[in-house]
Amino acid sequence: MVPKTLGELFDTFQREAFRLETLDDYSKSGSVEAYETFLSGAPQPAGYNEDWVSELRSHTSQGKRIYRVHVLCRPLTPYLRFELGWGYRKNATGGEEFFILDTTEQPNPLEGVPDFWQMDGASPAVMSYSHDGEFLGVDVLPEERAGEFRAYRDTAMRYAEPFSDWWAKYGE
Repeated sequence: MVPKTLGELFDTFQREAFRLETLDDYSKSGSVEAYETFLSGAPQPAGYNEDWVSELRSHTSQGKRIYRVHVLCRPLTPYLRFELGWGYRKNATGGEEFFILDTTEQPNPLEGVPDFWQMDGASPAVMSYSHDGEFLGVDVLPEERAGEFRAYRDTAMRYAEPFSDWWAKYGE
């Protein structure tokens, strides 16, 4: 049986979970209070994002890989400074791997490709967002589309660089 929800995909993946992020702003999709704290200049609260980090650890401690590529262009939006500076750096403590596909000085090889999750290279879950970063929903596509999204993943990884290397050059 093919999982019907993103939650079911997370509960059942065995080897890897890949995420492609393509937007500059997800500010209305979660962590709204933390984002406002970041914008105010206050330090990152103790325990920030611990539920996700705990879930990451539960998977990565079993040898599962969770990784993502974010397609972006400099200069970073305030939201991206928050997501990368607070989110990625914190989530890495749970074993999640991050990569950046920076299109500032190169064409975007994934122009028009939607945000998605794909677990174990199987049925992709396409994420929908409003123009101002509000999560609208997810559509788990049929298995017949899996190869198309594996190709997107492979392209993303071919052009991306490890987040730590990119952040050392461009982090704020």
